[in-house]
Amino acid sequence: MELSSKTTIEELLSEYPFLMEYFVNRSPKFKMLQSTVMRKTVGRVAPLSHVASIGGIEIGTLLAEIAAQIKTRTGAEIPVRTSGTAPEGRKTTSRQEILKEIIRDLHRGEEMSSLKQRFHELIKDIDPSEIAKMEQQLIAEGMPESEIRRLCDVHVEVFRESLSQKDVPSAPPGHPLHTLMKENREAERIIRDITHTMEKLCYTDDKEAFGRKSEGLAALVDDLSHINLHYLRKENQMFPILEKHNISGPSEVMWALHDDIRQMFKYAKEQIAELQVPPVYGTLKYLLKSVNDMIYKEEHILFPMAQEMLSEADWIKVKEGEEQVGFLWVRPDSGWPAGEGTSTSPLGRATDAFPFDTGRLTVEQANLMLKHLPLDLSFVNEDDEVVYYSQGRERIFPRSPGVIGRKVQKCHPPKSYHMVQKILDEFRAGTKDVADFWIQMQGRFVLIKYYAVRDTAGTYRGTLEVSQDITEIRGLEGQKRLLDWD
Repeated sequence: MELSSKTTIEELLSEYPFLMEYFVNRSPKFKMLQSTVMRKTVGRVAPLSHVASIGGIEIGTLLAEIAAQIKTRTGAEIPVRTSGTAPEGRKTTSRQEILKEIIRDLHRGEEMSSLKQRFHELIKDIDPSEIAKMEQQLIAEGMPESEIRRLCDVHVEVFRESLSQKDVPSAPPGHPLHTLMKENREAERIIRDITHTMEKLCYTDDKEAFGRKSEGLAALVDDLSHINLHYLRKENQMFPILEKHNISGPSEVMWALHDDIRQMFKYAKEQIAELQVPPVYGTLKYLLKSVNDMIYKEEHILFPMAQEMLSEADWIKVKEGEEQVGFLWVRPDSGWPAGEGTSTSPLGRATDAFPFDTGRLTVEQANLMLKHLPLDLSFVNEDDEVVYYSQGRERIFPRSPGVIGRKVQKCHPPKSYHMVQKILDEFRAGTKDVADFWIQMQGRFVLIKYYAVRDTAGTYRGTLEVSQDITEIRGLEGQKRLLDWD
């Protein structure tokens, strides 16, 4: 065979399987090729030019090294063609470039049926589970996740027939995937109830008739909105572990879709309360389709990929923080992992007190004090890694152990990335010391403040995030100087 920038991983490893060892040792980012799913999927589409880009290696260097490996192991001189690679910015006929052109045409308003046909012709010989990896590659090449989201529904529609013929992943009772899929079955039940309620209304535009059913409809929509906990567990527990395996693209796209669904729940609730008929029907139909599509993407794309990539130790880490985020409708079954019931022991009682600037506290005392503060604290070190969060009785924003060690930029929705980065950049440069925001959330008024943390020499050491429910504080007037417990 001839070796060039257009040679795919599948072609190469089929001919020279011993090269797997070379790739794995060459860059940690190539370890994903050890996955059977990834190898059979990304290998069919990724030319070595993209592989080189992912590994941060110049394509000419990569080709030369591969040729040298082949000669060492087989004695064969393999021809290498380094010319003909399209320069940066020049339009090529690669699959990735065709995908980008499809997205551009989607923006221009081209018919979905036409785009689906073009997309189908592009990937008709690719295993459907490669969708996630394709998204990862496009983001790695600089395409914003917001652009990928525009193609996400095209992905699903094109692959739906073939994906539907594959079994959803199987996991033992108690495993995070098992619990997530149990929740999906409950979500589908509620979706059927909402659909049935709308059918009984016959999509009437009579506000009075709608009003008689609106209370029950509102209750069902509110019940379904608790799927937010399901999404939060993915964001806080599964996504950080995937990122440690250099898989972040699919997570970013899916998180953005979570946010879209959250916003649709808000619109739907408002329209039901205000008896906005018939617009509410369109909102609800779109909302239900989006939740159903998310279930589909999870069980046919995300979950199989995660099951292939994550070890049992990884899944145990995913499970460890689930309880802190919370569950909906169902509880995890017992049985997984083996020996369930043992857990990482909390900090024991410390007998030695540590000196602070203004006193001494044991570890236990410091931990208890932080837990009892009436606010949420999170600390990000100078490397932008989350190293601590307080675990009070009622957190405003959910946190779980999966966030520890994670880059703080990854702990926020993709649409907020630029704002988080701007705050960190200004704090690190010393041009700002505080950033504050306030929002209204579920009838409460929440103040969020970020503080630059510097040592005595003025060196930036990290960022402290403080979130506080100040609903009652805002309403205080006059004075209160006596105890009124009675």
